[in-house]
Amino acid sequence: MIVRSADAEVIGRAPTTIRLLADGSSTGGALSTQRVTLSGGADGAKPHRHANSAELFYLLDGTAQLLSGDQVVTAEQGDLVIVPPGLAHAFAAAPGEDADILIVITPGVERFEYFRHLERVAYGKVPPESLLEVQELYDTYFLTSNAWEEAR
Repeated sequence: MIVRSADAEVIGRAPTTIRLLADGSSTGGALSTQRVTLSGGADGAKPHRHANSAELFYLLDGTAQLLSGDQVVTAEQGDLVIVPPGLAHAFAAAPGEDADILIVITPGVERFEYFRHLERVAYGKVPPESLLEVQELYDTYFLTSNAWEEAR
C-alpha cells in the first residue's frame, strides 16, 4: 500500500490539521494511521482510552505533551510514545509550540469516519455529545484526567 501525501484526505484547518493516511479496512485490520499537525499549543485529543488497540505517537517535528496513564510527558522531534490498550491518553502541542505527529493505532479500526465526525463537531454541525453515541464503534472511550487538566 502506498499513500501519497497529495492523495491524503485533510480534515480541519490550522491550528489542527489531520491527514488521513490509512484506515483499518485498507490495511486488512493491521493498523490505522494519520498525521496530526498542531500549531501554537493547540489541543489534539482529549483524554480517552481504547479497549482493544495500542496507539503509537511518533514526533516528526516540534514538541508535544502526551498523557499516558496519570503521567504527562513532553516529547520532541524523533521521540516515540506507545500507549497500550486500556490506558488513558491524550495529546497536544506543548504550550506555545507546534507539533507534527504520526499516529498509528494497532490493530486498526475504522477511524476516518471518526475524524470526520470530530470535524462536524468542531464546525458546530453536530453536538459534542454525539461522540458519546459512537464510542464503542470507534473503540474510543472518553475520560477525565486531573493530570492532563493541570498540565494544560
